[in-house]
Amino acid sequence: MNKYKIDSGRLTLRAIVEKDLLQVHYLHSLEEVDQYNTVGIPENLQETESILQSWLKEHDTQNTQRFTFAVELNTDHQFIGLIGISLGKAKYKNAEVWFKFDPKFWNKGYATEALKELLLFGFEELRLHRIEAGCAVANLGSIQVLEKAGMRREAHTRQLLPLKSGWSDNYGYAKLASD
Repeated sequence: MNKYKIDSGRLTLRAIVEKDLLQVHYLHSLEEVDQYNTVGIPENLQETESILQSWLKEHDTQNTQRFTFAVELNTDHQFIGLIGISLGKAKYKNAEVWFKFDPKFWNKGYATEALKELLLFGFEELRLHRIEAGCAVANLGSIQVLEKAGMRREAHTRQLLPLKSGWSDNYGYAKLASD
């Protein structure tokens, strides 16, 4: 996995590493970030460490099915978020993307920039045919990011997401290699 590093104009997407533990824990602990997330706020640092270790273990396999990237600013290498892609069945050549960013860096175009780079990685490096994403219907920020990155809304699934606030409907988005 360490060979995977993606540079864009303002950002670097690099493989998650053990030293990211405190930043990941901080990000996962923010109420604003958790509002539309199904993972929930970790009870302690050990819970975050368990998540991080599962990501690292997945990166060590020959047939990696999940790629989790730390997103950093190119100017000072500051950790600003996470983004990932999980592969589906090989025959279908599809995957699902997700992202989480520190609210201090919302509305600056960073999530859109990172997602565009991850989509390129999926289509060019991983040779995927279709990349999907989902988000709560009330998550207007993520909806904007998905649409600005060129993904199309294809579905509205009722009460799919178990959020802290209750069951939420989900919008399904996708982009094809041919788009």
